[in-house]
Amino acid sequence: MILLGINIDHGATVRQARYRDASEDIRAAIEPDPVTLALHAERAGADGITAHLREDRRHILDRDVWALRERIATRLNLEMACTPEMVKLALELKPDSVCLVPESREEVTTEGGLDVVSNRARVKDCVDAMNAAGIKTSLFIDPDAPQIELAAELGAPWIELHTGAYANAYYGLERAAEFARLRRGCERGHACGLTVNAGHGINYVNIAEVRTLPHLHELNIGHSIISRALFTGIDEAVRAMKAHLES
Repeated sequence: MILLGINIDHGATVRQARYRDASEDIRAAIEPDPVTLALHAERAGADGITAHLREDRRHILDRDVWALRERIATRLNLEMACTPEMVKLALELKPDSVCLVPESREEVTTEGGLDVVSNRARVKDCVDAMNAAGIKTSLFIDPDAPQIELAAELGAPWIELHTGAYANAYYGLERAAEFARLRRGCERGHACGLTVNAGHGINYVNIAEVRTLPHLHELNIGHSIISRALFTGIDEAVRAMKAHLES
């Protein structure tokens, strides 16, 4: 069975739209609380919670990840840039896993996979530090053989294949080619001994095809579930996605 990780970043984005500069003395009035969102997602069947603590703190904040570490009952997956600041924080926080992602100040959300080939030394240092601390490391990469093979060589136990190009092409002419690329990536990752996860742009429509990819361990989904939750509530949104995975 493919596991479902819920990314709560976009819940925090709604909070920050109103309360980015709010003082600590009104914290009780600040909403929505992404930690409460995570707890509801767990009760509805989420197998893990993902939160991206960006360097500019544009949505998830330090206090969020510490509260998540203390309160959630499943697994905490910390998405983070491969920087000394984030490595230090992760070693103190001790999430169940980290997912190394690229960051650009200009992007609205993470676009494209981490270029492990061009950042070999930096990624290796981070993976080594996490392995030594008993924290599983996943590399968020495009489904291309050089990236996948180097991830295995550097000792990362997991990869998360970036599904954004496929999601963007879903209603276009390149859909079949992008899906075939993902399939090859899954097969290559499995052959290299890696646990294969996937995420970005997965929704209630394309999930029907995504879940047929071989060797998938977990899908991390955020935007589509948070969007549906605006109409149906987070509990139903999570249950519906779980049903798609299990059908």
